[in-house]
Amino acid sequence: METAATRLSFRDATDADVDVLIALIESAYRGDSSRTGWTTEADILEGQRTDAQGVLDVIKAADSRLLTVEREGQVVACCQLEHRGDHAYFGMFAVSPAAQGGGLGKAIIAEAERQARATWGATEMHMTVISVRDDLIAWYERRGYRRTGRMTPFPYGDERFGIPQRDDLQFELLVKELA
Repeated sequence: METAATRLSFRDATDADVDVLIALIESAYRGDSSRTGWTTEADILEGQRTDAQGVLDVIKAADSRLLTVEREGQVVACCQLEHRGDHAYFGMFAVSPAAQGGGLGKAIIAEAERQARATWGATEMHMTVISVRDDLIAWYERRGYRRTGRMTPFPYGDERFGIPQRDDLQFELLVKELA
């Protein structure tokens, strides 16, 4: 039986992937193309989600990886993994809107958790999610993440992260213990 994880390949991003990854991330979160998937932020943020420098920073940072996911030779998803002592940080997660809803995200996050344990011995995975994204937070909770109530401010005024369409945005820390 073929599953969402069937025929996926995982590799670290390189400088040559930057343009493809920016297009993927933008398509998953911004503008009309993002509305075909369920991870869109188009109603709460306009403008860009990331830029070439932001992607390159993740690729080149020590103790960081930008995991690129391919299926049949096409990039369909990516996620950032960063080693932070006893835990790993999970971010910059994007799945192509055309590929959402079929279990691909679940397979990718499971592989990211496996790699964080195997590579760094991480005992927890941390991530931050915009606190008003109830549907996305619920999806992570079904994957074993828990809300901590620990908030950090949204970077209002820094258009590298988008142009907020509301004034109540903040990030909540979600945590999962890795077995």
